[in-house]
Amino acid sequence: MSTHTPSADRPSATCPPNLANWAAHIQVDARIPATVPGFDAPFFQAGLAGYSDAAMRLVARRHGCPYAVTEALLDRTLISGGKGRTREDPNILREECGLGDPSENRLAGLEDHPVAGQVMGTDPDEMGRAAEILVELGHDVVDVNLACPVKKIARKKRGGHFLTAPSEALDVLRAVRKSVPSHVPCTLKLRRAWDDSAEMARNFDCIFDGAYELGYAWATVHCRTVRQKYVGPSHWPFLADLTKRFDDRIVFGSGDIFAVADIFRMLQETGVHAVSVARGCIGNPWIFRQARQIMSGSPPQAPSLDEQRSALLDHFRLCMALHGEGGASRMMRKFGIRFSVHHDQADAVRKDFIAVKSKGDWQKVMDRWYQSQ
Repeated sequence: MSTHTPSADRPSATCPPNLANWAAHIQVDARIPATVPGFDAPFFQAGLAGYSDAAMRLVARRHGCPYAVTEALLDRTLISGGKGRTREDPNILREECGLGDPSENRLAGLEDHPVAGQVMGTDPDEMGRAAEILVELGHDVVDVNLACPVKKIARKKRGGHFLTAPSEALDVLRAVRKSVPSHVPCTLKLRRAWDDSAEMARNFDCIFDGAYELGYAWATVHCRTVRQKYVGPSHWPFLADLTKRFDDRIVFGSGDIFAVADIFRMLQETGVHAVSVARGCIGNPWIFRQARQIMSGSPPQAPSLDEQRSALLDHFRLCMALHGEGGASRMMRKFGIRFSVHHDQADAVRKDFIAVKSKGDWQKVMDRWYQSQ
């Protein structure tokens, strides 16, 4: 079972030899790319509230991420055309932000695909309509969030609340699957239970089993309870038991993935078919490149200073196009703090990123600490 939490330390780019040797022989389950073409590796970027917008997703793709999930969008925001809807349009940067000829762009033509649009809400009819909108916007998959542990979400009977109300959860899942064209996969995100009671364990099984019966392609299961939120270790043995009990189903795992070795440790110890990388990829898109290097039998490489500079400049440029200078400067402060751990002068770099308020401030940090070598 994983027992560590993210810290201000540089994430390790190493992998124990025995684990690396095992990883060099694994292949993605053929059912995954058959369901979502392009999803060619057993790991992906999770939806992260306040982080995983199109800018973050595109930087991750440049570094080997095969598949990504948007932030959870409220059904009513999508229906009303709110700004969250625009922010998560997978084609917005390519088509509307004036970043030049896609064929000349270094970021793979700004193609944010394959991508899952994640939706969260309460009413089955509204969730169904919101799912239709995600398909209209060009998302390749519709992912239903039944996992969010935030108190205000539970209070409004969304996200993780549904683990206390399995029949309501199945009504939502049924409405979404019915509203989405048959060729578009539907998936869901779950936590292992609301709490550790036997009743809540039964609720999980009811929702999990019902989702597959309704035609959902897979479930991503975070192995903390809703009550735990993000406190304490994830219970990886739960995932191992789940994959043994339902060995004919595709199951993805989530929880405590902070360095590249954790991806393969979860795959090996739990038997999940792919690993959701969440907090561990904030400021560390190289985790995906390192995972591909390990799978190819090569030693994983930590990012050089030049690679750090390139990723930071690309991320800020894309964030500017998406959010404007003010929004990008505020948002990239928190990314800069996480990127700084890779630098040899991490504490000093972090302090400078905290002070960023404009594009000019960002460039000064680049010029001071990330001089091209």
